[in-house]
Amino acid sequence: MEKISAFGFLLVILCLTTRDLACRGKALQGDCLTTEREALLDFKNGLKSSNTRLSSWTRGNCCQWEGIGCENNTKVVISIDLRNPYPLEEMSEKWRLMNLSGEIRVSLLELKSLRYLDLSGNRFEGILIPNFFGSLKNLHYLNLSNGGFKGVVPPTLGNLSNLQFLDVSSNEFKESLFVKDLEWMTSLVSLKILKMDEVDFSMVGSQWMKALNKLPFLTELHLQYCSLYGPISSQSFINFTSLSILNVHGNYLQSKFPIWLQNISIITFIDLSSNNLYGQISPGLGELPNLQHLDLSLNTDLTGSCSQLLSGSWKKIEFLDLSYNNFQGMFLAYLLFLVDDDRSKQCRGTIPTSIENFCNLKHLDVSKNNLTGSLPEFLEEIKNCSFEGVLPELRELLLSGNKLTGRLPEWLSQLEKLTILDLYDNKFQGPIPASFGTFQYLEYMSLTQNELNGILPVSFGQLSELVELDVSWNRLTGILSKQHFLKLSKLKVLWMEGNSGLVLNVSSTWIPPFQLRYLSMASCNLGPSFPTWLKFQKNLLYLDMSNANISGSIPNWFGNMSSLLHLSNNKLSGSIPPNIGESNLDLVVLFLSGNQITGEIPKSIGYMRELEMIDLSSNSLTGSIPSSISNCSNLYILNLGQNNLSGAIPKSFGRLMGLHSLYLNKNKLSRELPLSFQKLFSLRILDLSYNRLSGDIPTWIGIAFPSLEVLKLRSNAFSGGLLFGLSNLTLLHILDLAENNLSGSIPSTLGDLMAMSRKGNISPSIVGYLISNVNISLTKVADQDKLIVKAKNQDLEYAESLSLVVSIDLSSNNFTGEFPNQITKLQGLTFLNLSRNHINGSIPQDISMLHELQSLDLSCNNLYGTIPSSMPSLTFLSYLDLSNNNLSGMIPFIGQMTTFNNSMFAGNSLLCGRPLVAQCEDDDLDQGQGQSNVEDENDDGFIDQWFYLSIGLGFAVGILGPFFLLVIKKPWCEAYFRLVGKIVDKVI
Repeated sequence: MEKISAFGFLLVILCLTTRDLACRGKALQGDCLTTEREALLDFKNGLKSSNTRLSSWTRGNCCQWEGIGCENNTKVVISIDLRNPYPLEEMSEKWRLMNLSGEIRVSLLELKSLRYLDLSGNRFEGILIPNFFGSLKNLHYLNLSNGGFKGVVPPTLGNLSNLQFLDVSSNEFKESLFVKDLEWMTSLVSLKILKMDEVDFSMVGSQWMKALNKLPFLTELHLQYCSLYGPISSQSFINFTSLSILNVHGNYLQSKFPIWLQNISIITFIDLSSNNLYGQISPGLGELPNLQHLDLSLNTDLTGSCSQLLSGSWKKIEFLDLSYNNFQGMFLAYLLFLVDDDRSKQCRGTIPTSIENFCNLKHLDVSKNNLTGSLPEFLEEIKNCSFEGVLPELRELLLSGNKLTGRLPEWLSQLEKLTILDLYDNKFQGPIPASFGTFQYLEYMSLTQNELNGILPVSFGQLSELVELDVSWNRLTGILSKQHFLKLSKLKVLWMEGNSGLVLNVSSTWIPPFQLRYLSMASCNLGPSFPTWLKFQKNLLYLDMSNANISGSIPNWFGNMSSLLHLSNNKLSGSIPPNIGESNLDLVVLFLSGNQITGEIPKSIGYMRELEMIDLSSNSLTGSIPSSISNCSNLYILNLGQNNLSGAIPKSFGRLMGLHSLYLNKNKLSRELPLSFQKLFSLRILDLSYNRLSGDIPTWIGIAFPSLEVLKLRSNAFSGGLLFGLSNLTLLHILDLAENNLSGSIPSTLGDLMAMSRKGNISPSIVGYLISNVNISLTKVADQDKLIVKAKNQDLEYAESLSLVVSIDLSSNNFTGEFPNQITKLQGLTFLNLSRNHINGSIPQDISMLHELQSLDLSCNNLYGTIPSSMPSLTFLSYLDLSNNNLSGMIPFIGQMTTFNNSMFAGNSLLCGRPLVAQCEDDDLDQGQGQSNVEDENDDGFIDQWFYLSIGLGFAVGILGPFFLLVIKKPWCEAYFRLVGKIVDKVI
């Protein structure tokens, strides 16, 4: 009977199960629910994929398909994992084979028990995140990160009350995912991990913190680059008691440091970097016992107490980055507990009592602060961290951009696991310790821009793991031999420039153990012959050996670089290798200026299509300019000046539409400017001076060059008048047309040059513009735009301050007509030269409006009338030449005018008065007497003032003197008043 009952019970259960499946229209087939298998097949049909990615998705048991997971007992689908396992950044063939795209079909709703859905790392070609995802009520895990979605994150996701993990982060492709509000997120009451990096939160406003505060079980919050703004420190009650990871890097948070962080004792990871936080870091932050990662770098003005911050409970801290803030004082000394110093402004307090807190520290970055003081020269014997020494786990030490002084201590070499040592841009002095060559794992060392002297230790040749070494811009001296590089087989980057005392002494047969990619030894002594060991550097991308005392010719084997070739200011001779373009196809910067190179510019230079800067100036190049240069369509700077080039300017230059600076000065170029120049609409500097160019200055210059800032056509054979639309050149601040055959009157539109009418810095530095816009990451490039401005009767060279120069030079032409009064509107003008023309009329009284004027040359014209009495108010004027005109009257020899000698006024027969010998008569004499009378009156007034002042002082002394005596001497006081009383009695 019992067996029958048991059998009946099982039969009932089976019937109920069958009925339930039948009612739901489902049936088991091969251990997989038919309806769910059909739903998955429909889902697959909406996707686009390679032939292999979903090849298992056919018939049969769907629980065995790739990426599908089923519940063991019921065989219902509970997970879909179709993430792309390969990094999207690489876009490799493996990634393409695994990539999914297409549409996501609503048939997924048939998977009633789905708990896990991962479609991350694919490219769904900008489709919207489906709204129906909010109906997958059993989802615990949803990962759509880097999936190519765009548009609004659907608020229907708020229906997923069981969701514990949500990741909709974007990536470098900026798919423009955004949220309108976060009210829907408050319903995700089970959420533990939220990742929304690079999702735009700007429409949410400053209330994002209030909404997220309603998620009581949140353990991880990742909101990098989300355009968050507003305060994060003003919440009166923060509910993040379970938070373990907080990452809001790269937003616009502007507030004081969030003090509530110190109350989250279980937190392990904090990244608030690249925001606008300011003020005091809460000392309680140092009491977080589980903290392993703290990044507060790149904020506005964070400060803190070193003693309190470093003396807490950070026994697990591994990563500490406080760079680019405003920490001051002896921070590192506090970290090492070696110095008791309370002098700093922000880092202050007592020294912590234990170093054990930092036994796990692997990364320390306090660069770009205001740290001062020196590192202790000697380290006393301290046994801590289980007798493993000070900071035994430290891998990365970055102290750059501070004000640290003193010598580099030997004990730094005791940081045995160090891989990065960055001491760049401080004020360290003395020699580099030889012990620095004992680091076993060091990969990167930067000692650049300090005041280190002495030799480079030979022990550096033992740094077998070193990849980058930078000792540039110090005062190092001595011989560099092959022993300095003996075991540097992994070296890829070597910066040694700016150490003029370093001499490389290796044999011509030396084969270096390394294959460099970046090498700069500028201003070191590498000569006299060309370094033959470069022949073995097959991977070199960047080479700077400028000013290195190298002579001889450039070898034919030289090449295969793709960034920079800089051999300027040496003693190179011979011709440029004709195959230089063929062997350096990807070169971006070519600098060979300041040598003794002869021959023609090779036509192969046009093969280097990536070139952005070419400087072949100050050589002895001959022949014509090859038109093939026009193939370098990315050119920003082209400098062929100061050579012996001849012929016409190639018409093909019109193809260089991105050109910003063109220097062809001091050559023997002839003929007219090509019409194709009209296409150079990006041109900012045009220097064609000292050539043999002829014809009229084209009328289209004013329209074709809207961004032109410098125009130099000096010393050519141009003729005609100034008819090229000056008023359109709104950015022009240097105009030099001297020494041509120009004629006619100077147009009134000269006064419309807007950039010259502003005082001070008229525009951003051209140099800065060009360097910042060159499409290469070459921070070591020091070459800049340089320009010679002829002023004060001499040649003045400008580079970084070029944007401050405001100059007009029309001298040595045949201009006629009256002095252009409109020129007085150019109040930013610093140099003005109209000399050696045929200009008549008088110098306008308003010339005193040119307050910035430093040099004024109006000599050798037909000017008449008096010298304006306002001219002495030009306080910056240091050069003046009014000689050889028809000026008359008395020289206003006061103020700034007293600094000029008689030669500046010679050749004006009717001028008189100092500093000339000729004395003024008649009206001029009266004027002088009037001036004397004024001076006499001023002298009389001065005497009268003293007269009345002396009377007042005498009266005061006469009255107050006796009074004070009577107060001090009481007997005298009584005698005095008795005498006064007797006199009064007699009178009465």
